[in-house]
Amino acid sequence: MGSMSPTGQLAYAPPSGAEAPYAITALHPADHARHALHDETRDWPETNCYVDLWIELLAGRGFAPEAALGFTLTQDFEGDQFTFFKFPLHDLASLYGAIVQELSIYDSVEAHTIEQVARHRAVLIEVDGFYLPDTRGVSYRRQHTKTTIAVNRIDPAARHLEYFHNAGFFALGDEDYDGVFTKLPQQQRDDILFPYVEFVRFDGAALQGDALRRAALARLREHFAGRPKQNPVRAFANVIGTQSEAVSKRAPDFFHVYAFNTLRQLGANFELCGSHLAWLFPGGEAADAVAAAKAISGGAKSLQFQLARAVARKRFSGLEEALAPVAEAYDALFENIARIA
Repeated sequence: MGSMSPTGQLAYAPPSGAEAPYAITALHPADHARHALHDETRDWPETNCYVDLWIELLAGRGFAPEAALGFTLTQDFEGDQFTFFKFPLHDLASLYGAIVQELSIYDSVEAHTIEQVARHRAVLIEVDGFYLPDTRGVSYRRQHTKTTIAVNRIDPAARHLEYFHNAGFFALGDEDYDGVFTKLPQQQRDDILFPYVEFVRFDGAALQGDALRRAALARLREHFAGRPKQNPVRAFANVIGTQSEAVSKRAPDFFHVYAFNTLRQLGANFELCGSHLAWLFPGGEAADAVAAAKAISGGAKSLQFQLARAVARKRFSGLEEALAPVAEAYDALFENIARIA
């Protein structure tokens, strides 16, 4: 599959006149529709970059990403943030046959990506959001940020890349292509570090239908057993006053990163939990649990606005009390899951 390019790099060259190979889907970004878990009517249309990417990646492969969301039961408050939740690799393998491995980078990232995509493997790369046009208005050409993309198609001759990122499927080219692969003149340094890169092989057996639902329920039970020993919302309530006061003393933009790592991760996690339960129990047996998960999601969203006002006005009373119904919804969620699972 690999051959030496004129520059000495390992490279795959598609036959003359052929379209560049793809990893996951033959579709192009213009034909892509976001998954329902990213619908704009949800409390949190986007969650975090890694989970959002995997939702679209699994859906692009024709799988139901809702099946693998049982891990949401394990989210905890870590003292300075809620768990940055991710799909466990074991769940991806057991439900979808997706084998995720680290890709050792000893040549250029571009060369390794070309090779793996030609083998129909998605390549997950930590890149600089400065060169991702889908982040226009946020980081694109404005600030350097670390984020993960999943490459579906790469055409080095045309300097064209098609990739999953956050809640969508996009394309970039030309100077952005060079920037993503650190080929620009200003990026040429001897001390530059290789990014962390993974690749995904869909080599295992993917479950479907009732077999998928039974396996997802088994995973839910295991995650339920690994749930936090104490209510993490109450743990957060104990410190939100002092933390928000500290946030108010920082630069204004710091509020957004604090809210992202606390209330957004909490709310988005449990909105996904509700979607998982609704998928897992299509007969409505989990209706009360779904409602409790929705209450956590909506409560976190409302509190984010209240927190913004508190930080702006430097008035922090009432935040702990505002979390009380969210903490009660958390208790109700797990009590209901214990009855049905």
